Amino acid sequence: MKKIVQIAVASAVALHGAALFAVTAEEAKQLGTSLTAFGAEKGASADGVIPPYTGGLTQAPAGFSAKSGVWIDPFKSEKPLFSITQANMAQHADYLTPGVQALLKRFPDYRVDVYPTHRTMHYSQWVLENTLKNATNAKLVGKVKGDGVEGAFGGIPFPIPKDGYEVMWNALMSYQRTQVRVNNAGAYLMDTAGGRTDLPILNFAEYRPYYDPAKQSDTYTGPYDRLWAQTTTPPTTAGTTVLVDYPSNYSVTDQSSWAYFPAQRRTRMAPDYKYDTPMASYGGVTFWDEAAIFRGRMDRFEFKLLGKKEMLIPYNNYRLSQLGGDDVFGPRHTKAEAVRWERHRVWVVEAALKSDARHAYSKRVFYVDEDSWFFAESDGYGQDGKLWRVGIDYPFNFYDEAGGVYPTSLGFYDLDKGNYFVAAVATPNGPMTVRPSDKLADPNLFTPAGMAGTGLR
Repeated sequence: MKKIVQIAVASAVALHGAALFAVTAEEAKQLGTSLTAFGAEKGASADGVIPPYTGGLTQAPAGFSAKSGVWIDPFKSEKPLFSITQANMAQHADYLTPGVQALLKRFPDYRVDVYPTHRTMHYSQWVLENTLKNATNAKLVGKVKGDGVEGAFGGIPFPIPKDGYEVMWNALMSYQRTQVRVNNAGAYLMDTAGGRTDLPILNFAEYRPYYDPAKQSDTYTGPYDRLWAQTTTPPTTAGTTVLVDYPSNYSVTDQSSWAYFPAQRRTRMAPDYKYDTPMASYGGVTFWDEAAIFRGRMDRFEFKLLGKKEMLIPYNNYRLSQLGGDDVFGPRHTKAEAVRWERHRVWVVEAALKSDARHAYSKRVFYVDEDSWFFAESDGYGQDGKLWRVGIDYPFNFYDEAGGVYPTSLGFYDLDKGNYFVAAVATPNGPMTVRPSDKLADPNLFTPAGMAGTGLR
């Protein structure tokens, strides 16, 4: 197996701290020249499978209407170049994560359909300008390494990352629109016997103050993300609402969570919605710090940057976001026809549990796409050191003028129990809709006081 390209400064950063390796003005000149303005390699891969970056996808396909919230697949006419199965996986092992290899080994009919690579991510000029400022101004801060970021706003904080914590913050603060509203997001849990359980249908909204032009600041210290989610079915829990604030510096302000329960007609703090607390709405197959693969404080792990590698990851999954349960879920794994895989360069970060910390995982490995900086996949290892859970994101990029990415659909496989789930797919009520906005469109949603007004039933 090809070695991951090692980044020599990674171990030195761990010993001496991030400040020693701040990006200089000279290094920042790579942005927009040898690197893209957001820090990815501009050129093609050596074999040409990954094309050069040429600005991303900015042309909407015929029939697209932003008001509909349905993002038409611009590549629906493409066919797989080849497929990877248990029989031929050894030939492609260099490009497969250990988690995907485990799925291929476990399930004889699991298949990875590989399509042409399209570097569709694109950024607004405002975000690119902010990224250039961030390159020399942003720094890690906090009482514990990785607790926070200062000197960054409205762009990728560390476009030329020097350690694992910087890559993780790039993913947490990846470019997403000021607000995104998602309705009719279905989810299903498949058990070991192949039985399918309907999980709650959600409407949710995400507000990114970090990407709100109205808050432009060189000293921004507020939350980088606010997540609002409300259950619409089943009727017994309809109206249950959750609000989570994710701070840009955990040493100053901890993560805050609130829950509104219609039966009680009260909004309460929910301090347990973090770390490895199981997420009940998804059948306990995922933890609260696994929202969008990872979301939360990094104080319980040591994050080491292993380097960058070309890998096959789900990409441009416009089709999957509009498919319903019958078209996505097989008895033991997702149906191959529902998922599009492409080869892209990813940053690889290994997180090892600290000796004095507690978490269900002993180690986690994250794979972060170089163009969009989103979490593509994760491998979680149990306390016995064995691979336990495999997390897979199924994002698509917005092709309207402002661009951006939204990691809408998310799945986790539990290799011990043999079950899996995928969230954010269509439901019998119709397609899931995703509507981005470049301003805060629903300010009342993102306050504890406003939760009660939206949660009544």
